[in-house]
Amino acid sequence: MSSPSSSGTGVENNLKSLLSIKQVDKSLIEQLSLRAGEFKNYHKTKQYHQYNTVLSDKIVNLLFFEPSTRTLCSFQSAVLKLGGKPITLDIQSSSSVKGESLQDTLRTMEQYGDLTVMRHPKRGVHQEVLPKLEKPLINAGDGDGEHPTQALLDLFTITEEEKRVSQQIDFNLKTICMFGDLKFGRTVHSLLRLLYKYYNTQPLKLYLISPSGLKMPDYVIEECVKNYGNVHEIVECEKLTPEIMKELDVIYATRLQKERFENEDQYLSYKSSFCLKKDDLQHSRNQHLPIIMHPLPRVDELDESIDTDERAAYFRQMNNGVYMRMAILELLLKD
Repeated sequence: MSSPSSSGTGVENNLKSLLSIKQVDKSLIEQLSLRAGEFKNYHKTKQYHQYNTVLSDKIVNLLFFEPSTRTLCSFQSAVLKLGGKPITLDIQSSSSVKGESLQDTLRTMEQYGDLTVMRHPKRGVHQEVLPKLEKPLINAGDGDGEHPTQALLDLFTITEEEKRVSQQIDFNLKTICMFGDLKFGRTVHSLLRLLYKYYNTQPLKLYLISPSGLKMPDYVIEECVKNYGNVHEIVECEKLTPEIMKELDVIYATRLQKERFENEDQYLSYKSSFCLKKDDLQHSRNQHLPIIMHPLPRVDELDESIDTDERAAYFRQMNNGVYMRMAILELLLKD
């Protein structure tokens, strides 16, 4: 597998669709991150000609059966930056409200575009429909299952933030915390798998902090350990204590997924129990750590007073998402 060159030749791989983080290996992760970094630098230095014709003859379908701001808009931005054209289907105005099957909707959209990005509330639905399709499909979230493009942009952000912090202090990533709703949060399911793949020779301490009823699913942890061994130390607990905060290099917060709860009382019982506040950061070991990430949107779990802190990386994380999705689209649509 050849590596992408700085001349902008892109990523070399035979991946046809991206449905799960299980499909990518460390080599591909590194290539996508390198290409995303190239796109980011081209944009920063205003070398738009390096990428603005990559998808000049391509149309990308965007089908979102659940609400989205960042994923939808970053894919739109990525398509437009690469010179392509997006078609965003308004699900509420589509024939799906008349009872059209998902298969028919997707096969219809294939007649108009070259690739489809889909978010859907049913876990595993992308794998179910793929055999019926002829063109590439990207999973933009499947219920409480996975969110592979989010995990790739999250890892890209971690590596970018590592570089930023390393310019200020001697820094070697050792400890990552996932904090909040780990049961229904599909972003953390994909991210944990990706951490095991990418840091397979660099042992990490991974804190999984959540209310007892919202723990990381056992099947996700068991799958990681089965495939990659006990490379990392996993610590599951219910509170982010000052002692833990002193250890952290990265904290990845997630909101409670209200739409996944069976009833509102159950949701409200957890809602106010998890919140990262500015005062909590006084227990961190220095002013540069931990790197604070969040896939957003946030509700109560991340205080806005943190936004101006240099450690708050979540808006930089958002920006990185455009460049990672540019790299993914180029990979799947290149001739």
